[in-house]
Amino acid sequence: MLLLLYTLNFVGINYALSGERSNENTSFSIATNGQLFPWNNLRLPSWILPVHYDLLIHPNLTSLTFMGSVKIEVTVVHETSAIVLHSKHMEITSAAIEEETGKTQADLKQLQVLEYPFHEQIAFLSTEPLLVDKKYFLSINYIANLSDGFYGFYKSTYKTKDGQTRLLASTHFEPTSARMAFPCFDEPSFKANYTIKIRRDGQHIALSNMPKVKTLHLDTNLFEDHFAESVKMSTYLVAFIVSDFQSVSGTTSSGIKVSVYATPEKLNQAHYALEAAIKILEFYEQYFDIYYPLPKQDLVAVPDFQSGAMENWGLTTYRETSLLYDPETSSASDKLWVTMVIGHELAHQWFGNLVTMEWWNDIWLNEGFARYMEFISVDATYPELQVNDYLLGTCFAAMGRDSMNSSRPISSKAENPTQIKEMFDTVSYDKGACILHMLRNFLTEEVFQNGIIHYLKKHSYRNAKNNDLWNSLANTCSEEDFTSGKFCFSKGQVAKNAYRYYVDEHFDIAEIMNTWTLQKGIPLIIVEQNKKRIKIRQERFLKGIFPHEPQWSSMQIGFLWHVPLTYITSHSKSIGKHLLKNHSDTVELEEDISWIKFNVDMNGYYIVHYEGNGWDTIIKLLNENYTLFSYKDRANLIHNAFQLVSAGRLSLDRALDLTRYLQHESSNIVLLQGVGYLQVIYHMMERRNISDVTENLKHYILQHFKLVIDSQTWSDEGSVSDRMLRSHLLELACDLEYLPCVQKANEIFRKWMISGGNLTNVPSDVMETVYSVGSKTADGWNFLLERYKVSMSGAEQSKICSALASCKDDAKLTRLLELAMEGHTIKTQDLPSVIYSVSTNPAGQQLAWRFVKKNWSKMLEKFPLGSFSMRSIIVGATAQFSSKQELEEVKLFFESVKEEVSQLRAPHTAVENIEKNIKWLERNLVTLRKWILENL
Repeated sequence: MLLLLYTLNFVGINYALSGERSNENTSFSIATNGQLFPWNNLRLPSWILPVHYDLLIHPNLTSLTFMGSVKIEVTVVHETSAIVLHSKHMEITSAAIEEETGKTQADLKQLQVLEYPFHEQIAFLSTEPLLVDKKYFLSINYIANLSDGFYGFYKSTYKTKDGQTRLLASTHFEPTSARMAFPCFDEPSFKANYTIKIRRDGQHIALSNMPKVKTLHLDTNLFEDHFAESVKMSTYLVAFIVSDFQSVSGTTSSGIKVSVYATPEKLNQAHYALEAAIKILEFYEQYFDIYYPLPKQDLVAVPDFQSGAMENWGLTTYRETSLLYDPETSSASDKLWVTMVIGHELAHQWFGNLVTMEWWNDIWLNEGFARYMEFISVDATYPELQVNDYLLGTCFAAMGRDSMNSSRPISSKAENPTQIKEMFDTVSYDKGACILHMLRNFLTEEVFQNGIIHYLKKHSYRNAKNNDLWNSLANTCSEEDFTSGKFCFSKGQVAKNAYRYYVDEHFDIAEIMNTWTLQKGIPLIIVEQNKKRIKIRQERFLKGIFPHEPQWSSMQIGFLWHVPLTYITSHSKSIGKHLLKNHSDTVELEEDISWIKFNVDMNGYYIVHYEGNGWDTIIKLLNENYTLFSYKDRANLIHNAFQLVSAGRLSLDRALDLTRYLQHESSNIVLLQGVGYLQVIYHMMERRNISDVTENLKHYILQHFKLVIDSQTWSDEGSVSDRMLRSHLLELACDLEYLPCVQKANEIFRKWMISGGNLTNVPSDVMETVYSVGSKTADGWNFLLERYKVSMSGAEQSKICSALASCKDDAKLTRLLELAMEGHTIKTQDLPSVIYSVSTNPAGQQLAWRFVKKNWSKMLEKFPLGSFSMRSIIVGATAQFSSKQELEEVKLFFESVKEEVSQLRAPHTAVENIEKNIKWLERNLVTLRKWILENL
């Protein structure tokens, strides 16, 4: 960037910076016309505040452009002659301002427009100062192109059954893309009301956040829809869509109209989402004790969509696979996914929309809560989905990310759009959900629920920070509670309640929780048991960096958590609790014990290591009577053991010994957890071509789990948990070339292929396995690709894509990658998942990485740098590497694109991941080889 450090005098601008100018950047900003831009900070000045937007949008789906006009009512806080707001890729055709008393065109004062694209800002300059506490109306006319990507006001397409391509236009503004659709104060704290009008032709409908109140017929085929004024909200929640979609509708018990919109030919897949949305919306109204504040809630399946879904207030938008459910092609896991995504987006109507984080550094207040409320809402409305079992996996994923040095604190600094986009990650979502789960168990369900109700009521239609949440949880009493005599908790009562088992402790919720949100990482709790005396100490848990290495000590400095520990023992009749505030402590029990297990049901966010003979005792107990521990405790023990192997704390043979009892395991969740680790190790050996270990491990898995594999039926019968186990085990068995599995899959595939894909008797839970086996022949692969092109089910297309990526033919894998890059047959939105699927295939890992390097520039044109898509491409394409040569290749590539990726965490994560894999192999290969030979 070229900085022009000379001073330009501009008559008529009153800078009125009043301390707003950035301390870090004292240079001047120069507008595109060479004049001095009156602001040099990424964040907008707060001297002008928006009150109301009157917005008119007219898209042209033929020319792929749109015209817009917006009238923004603003209040002046500091006298100024410059209004600075956001604008990106728009041409401003005119701008004028009038005072609140202005009634005629003569009162409009034309404004000069300056642009500063580097900060995505524009300034409107007035010849007269705008006075404090006065209302003004800023009128702007502009034109722009519909965006070609997935942000702003963008074009989307879909194909009908007879091959016609239809166009629509939809919005996605979070986090910083409302400025691509209309000039605005595009920061979450600048909340305002919106009145939206949309022009469209006769064959289309228009949707926005609020219900339509009237339609004007302007011309032969031109209509203007007027929508009711919105509630006060942030710019990133504004939404509008022009399409030919159709809908199914229903009404909640409180009178909210709920509608699910989809392309006409997929409308039959919208019914389950409608049922789920009504149930979950009704649940949230009860749980939060706050009625949903809008008269309607639309859920729209958008054919081109980068993320999973978006919570625009009253108009939530979804990727088709996150909303549509086809009983013939959607598996049990697809149904669970759709239900949870709906639960997530509807939770946002309160967490995020009603109460919004003040700035993006605390995006976890939106996303962590919405991720956690998925589990609470779906458990309450669809208990048969057994959703709480999958919270374990969410926390395991968060721990995997958080045990890397390249992790970050939940609450982290984020200023520019790239840094802000990178905040939408595992840490904000999954770790956020898991520390809330820990807090809920610590405070009790009653206190937790009362606290979040208090938080939502106190900060409704406003913005909040971390501490606002902690204060609400520490004191759930509001003015209304005192006057109405409702039950609530004062700060003292909360302490008493939470510490029914924490004798004589005093605590401060903010002090405890800041150790989880303001520092990165995860604690390792080291337990040393001696009869009734339990010594505990905490360290920072790091994978791939061992205690004997020189950098380990420096990475421990300054890390200390307040850990709400829970434990059970050989003699306990209830759950023991202890708040660990220091690096070490001692728990004195009432009597001698033979064993202790910390982190009961994995309700805490920490790893536990049992020193001395602690692990030997646990392994013995599992072999003798595994039901001593709950199924969540068993999954937690397996997870901890393998994590400790990666940290150099436990030998691999001990972790593998712990899994030996699994052939008797009755819990599907625990079985999947244990088999999952063996599968990961198997694939690592296969990719590195360590053939003796690969073959022996394959035989061990098939021998050890033969009974449970053979007992699986090729059907969609049983509970959700049974069905998900079936999907996973049969996929694994066929992947391991288990003959009965391969033969059965081939038999089903051949019948399906002979019927021209018309038979509907491929059970959805085994569909991906059947397709993957079928894709191994040239005819099968080509047939699947043709089927992909005509399928009207996103769930089926997703399974076909995974199957196509599992073949061993280089030419076909290359073709698949190229089709995803072109974006016609396979949509661009699916490119990251195609790259990842190919990279996990041993035959495709080098191919996928070469493809990423070759097409890097093209990918950056399709996906913004900090986006989830680019992060998953960077980390996904390299995640399987485990050699020093691959490490050097990856480092060299990131060095060659250093200027582009310098702000990103993802390359550091990718490199650290490969280093971890290399160390794992160096440390464990000999042990693994020996253990398998001994146990075959």
